[in-house]
Amino acid sequence: MRYFKILAVLTGFLFVASCTHKQKITLINDADVLHNNMDQLTQVIIYDVFTPPVASRIYGYTALASYEAMRYADPKYNSIISQLKGFGKPPEPQKGKQYNFALAATKAFFTVAHKITFSIDTLKKYEDKVYAMYKDNLDDSTYARSVDFGEKIGKLVLKRSMVDNYPQTRGKPKYLGENSPAKWRPTPPDYMDGVEFCWGSMKAFALDTSAQFSPPPPPPYSEDKNSVFVKQYTDVYNTNKNLTKEQIEIAKFWDDNPFVIQHSGHLMFADKKITPGGHWIGITAIACKKTHANGVKTAQAYALTSIALYDAFICCWEVKYKYSYARPVTNINEKLDHTWLPLLQTPPFPEYTAGHSTISAAAAVTLTHLFGDDFEFQDTSDLHYIGMQRHFKSFSLAAEETAMSRYYGGIHYLNSSIMGANQGKQMAEFIWQKLKLTN
Repeated sequence: MRYFKILAVLTGFLFVASCTHKQKITLINDADVLHNNMDQLTQVIIYDVFTPPVASRIYGYTALASYEAMRYADPKYNSIISQLKGFGKPPEPQKGKQYNFALAATKAFFTVAHKITFSIDTLKKYEDKVYAMYKDNLDDSTYARSVDFGEKIGKLVLKRSMVDNYPQTRGKPKYLGENSPAKWRPTPPDYMDGVEFCWGSMKAFALDTSAQFSPPPPPPYSEDKNSVFVKQYTDVYNTNKNLTKEQIEIAKFWDDNPFVIQHSGHLMFADKKITPGGHWIGITAIACKKTHANGVKTAQAYALTSIALYDAFICCWEVKYKYSYARPVTNINEKLDHTWLPLLQTPPFPEYTAGHSTISAAAAVTLTHLFGDDFEFQDTSDLHYIGMQRHFKSFSLAAEETAMSRYYGGIHYLNSSIMGANQGKQMAEFIWQKLKLTN
């Protein structure tokens, strides 16, 4: 009888133990972790409705922090932040100690993201799952050491973000332009004030000054029907009224306006989408996945693309508010057709030069250096948000289509798209030549 009682107790113990045994979480590869981290950040950027320039700053600091931790997985990769302005010397891992650098990169990434985004609870819920995966697969000391190392890198990167002129320009007065010929003023349908008019004074990552690659001034105001000024807005008006199906699709595909206000009678609602920079971060992910890039290469691609995007926004915004050039809708409404509206909703900042053209050219140059001239890809970056995708035979062709999309959309003159693209190419080539990426 006693034997059966002991057996019953043991059986019960084994049953409870089997029920309470936690299944080990499978460890995913380093590159997938970094892709998932970036995708989570993009979701937050969309949800928090950050403007395109501010979004580029978020991508820039987080991607750099991630890379500076991840690069130690391959000794041939050099530090990037030590070659940029204002970061200082990054910390190094302890010699002879074990680390998981993807975990360190994740901690660095989110240490920065927590301080420069709003929806922290959303990030933390995701992070907890990632950290649980590593806890299941690493010994306690390696886990703790990796997290500590990543946090140190994140804090170093954050120090630079506090002196880049972003905190110093918060609370600035609204920019409403001026009511004079050729000058920008708020545009229909919502007449919003100018976005980030101090962005040209931001501290760039790699460029010497925001005016380093400034284009020539835009065509001067004129009422002469044969002048370049009149011809450019007349051209936009005529083109926009006779767009082909393909041109409409191109314009809508590259719209990337993060907060378009829709109107239905007295009802107003917003369509949230990725920013222009977010679109190219998505293309970076596509290129990395197609080439099966490992964790270090993936982290490097995100970091370099983000540097190009951030510095391109600064250069472009310096030009925009230097000239404060009126949008096509302003001149067309006043001179040709007071009821006309462009295919795309005009973003709330000056016209010259085209921002999407500038940053797209910069990103395309960077990605071409990383993955090659004839890199063919299916762009599904915006598929989740607008249900559209397009195929491209190279990054440069995608950027060229982006430039034309602003003209087709009726929100930029063709000259502004071309000048912006030229500026983006020049500055991206400068950055690429400046950085020594490997030993």
